[in-house]
Amino acid sequence: MRRAVLSVADKTGIEDLARALYDAGWEIVSSGGTAGYLRNKGIQVTEVSQVTDFPEILGGRVKTLHPKIHGGILAMRDKQDHMEQLEKLNVVPIDIVVCNLYPFVETVKQPGVTPEEVVEQIDIGGPSLIRAAAKNYRWVTVVCNPKRYPDIIEQIKAQGEVSLELRLKLAHEAFAHTAQYDAAIASYFASRQEPAQDQFMDNLVLGYNKVFSLRYGENPHQRAAYYEPAFQGDIPSLRGSQIQGKPLSYNNINDLDGAFHAVWDLDSTGCVIVKHAAPCGIALGANPREAFEAAFQGDPVSAFGGIVAFNCPVDRDCAEAMKQIFLEVVAAPCFTQDALEVLKAKKNLRLLKLPPAFAHRDKLWGRLNTGACEPVLGGRYTVKTAMGGLLVQERDLLFPDAEEWEVVSKRQPTEEELSTLKFAMTVCKHVKSNAIVLARGFQTVGIGGGQPNRVDAVRIAIKRAGDRTKGACLASDAYFPFPDAVLEAAKAGITAIAHPGGSIRDQESIDAADEHGIAMILTGNRHFLH
Repeated sequence: MRRAVLSVADKTGIEDLARALYDAGWEIVSSGGTAGYLRNKGIQVTEVSQVTDFPEILGGRVKTLHPKIHGGILAMRDKQDHMEQLEKLNVVPIDIVVCNLYPFVETVKQPGVTPEEVVEQIDIGGPSLIRAAAKNYRWVTVVCNPKRYPDIIEQIKAQGEVSLELRLKLAHEAFAHTAQYDAAIASYFASRQEPAQDQFMDNLVLGYNKVFSLRYGENPHQRAAYYEPAFQGDIPSLRGSQIQGKPLSYNNINDLDGAFHAVWDLDSTGCVIVKHAAPCGIALGANPREAFEAAFQGDPVSAFGGIVAFNCPVDRDCAEAMKQIFLEVVAAPCFTQDALEVLKAKKNLRLLKLPPAFAHRDKLWGRLNTGACEPVLGGRYTVKTAMGGLLVQERDLLFPDAEEWEVVSKRQPTEEELSTLKFAMTVCKHVKSNAIVLARGFQTVGIGGGQPNRVDAVRIAIKRAGDRTKGACLASDAYFPFPDAVLEAAKAGITAIAHPGGSIRDQESIDAADEHGIAMILTGNRHFLH
C-alpha cells in the first residue's frame, strides 16, 4: 500500500483528493484538523502519531517533524542503502505530500491582531514537509495548490501514479510557495523594526503573487504579467478593481501608476491625465467635471487616448464630459450609479474603482508610523531593474512647503503666484526629468519633460501652452545651470518661476529674472524623476 501525507490549512478540495487516493488503495496519513475533517467526511485516516509512535506536543507545534515522516519522504528509491535503512527502522516510503501553510498573510491583515497571534501562524512543519518532498521530486509528488488536485486525481485514476513531468512542475511551485511565505514573514518582521539610519537590508526578499497575465508587454512580441505584494501596504490592489471595459494592458498599468500617484498628491478635487507615462494635463476644480475639463484643456492633443485618474467620486456630469472623448482608462475612488449608466455606453472604456493611497503627507506618515505592517516594497519605496539588478529607493513623498521657500528676485511673488507655483511644483514631482511645468491657477497649461537639456523642456512646455503662457507660472524640478531657460520664459510672458537652486551660476538666472520683472523663488528641494 502506497502512502500519502495530507496536512492542509486550506481544506478546499481536499476531500475529493483524499477520496480518490483512498479508493485507489493509498494509505492516508494525517493529523490535527485535517485528520478530523477527513474522518467527518467518512475517509479512513492514519494519525501521524500512529506512524511516529510519538504524540503531538506543545499544543500542536510539533507533529510531523520526525524521522519516520521525513525519512519516508527523503529516501532516494534508487539508493540501496537508503531503502535498507528504511526497512531496518520500519519506515514506510511516502510518495505524495499534500500540504499548504498556516494563513500567515491573512492573519497579519486582520484588524487588531497581536504580534503573538501573528507568530503562531508561522508554519514550521508545513514548509519542512513541502521542501523535503520537492527536493525528492524524482519519486515524491508535492502538492501545495488546491487547483492542482484535479490533475493529481486524473493521473492517479489513469495510471496509478503521478508522472515525473508533473512532479517536476509541482516541485517548482512548492519551492516558490515556501519562498513567498518566508518573504512575507521577513517583510512582517522588517516592518516591526525601529527605523535605522540605513533602512535597506543586506538581503532583499520579495513576496509577490501574480494577479493576472497580460496579453503582452510594451509591445506585442513581449510577454508580460502583473504581480502584487503579499502585503498590499499603502497602495490599493488592482485585483477586482476593474468594473468595466477590456482587460488592462501592460502600458495601461504603467500609465495608471503615474496618474494614480500624481492625483493623490493633489490637496483638493483634482484630475490627472497621463499619456505614454507622462502627465499631459493636471488640474484642480470645484467639482469633478471642472477638474477634468481643465486637465484636458492643458493638452487636448496629447490627452486623446489617455489614462485619467480622479481623487474624488465621478458623477454623471463628469461622465457626460468624458463620454465625448476617447479615453483608455478612468480610475476614481468611486463612480455614482448614474455616471456608470453614462459610461457603460463606451463598452471598451476601462473603469477602475481605486481607493486612495495618500492625499496628504501628514496622513501618510501617520499611517506609516503606527507600526502597522508595511511590505518591504510597499507604498514607501520604488524599485526598478538596472544592470541586471534592482535599484530601490524611498518614494518622493516630499510636498512643496512655501513657508520654506526663499524669494531671491527683486520682485516679490503675489499670493496667487505662490499658490500656483506650489501646485506646479507638486506636478513637477510626477514629470520625467528634465521637468518643466507651466500653470495658471490650478491648471497646467504646458508640460515639458524627459528632455536631455532643460531649455528644450522649457521650449516644449511653452509651445504646448501657446498664448496661455502670458501670466503663467513656471516650476522646474531642478536648478537652471544657465540663464537661457529664464530668457525663454521671459519672452513667453511668464511672471514667476520656482526652482530648487544650487547651481554655481544661480545668480545669472536671478539677474535674468530681475531684468525682466519675473519673481523667482528657490525651493531648496530637487525632484528628479528618471
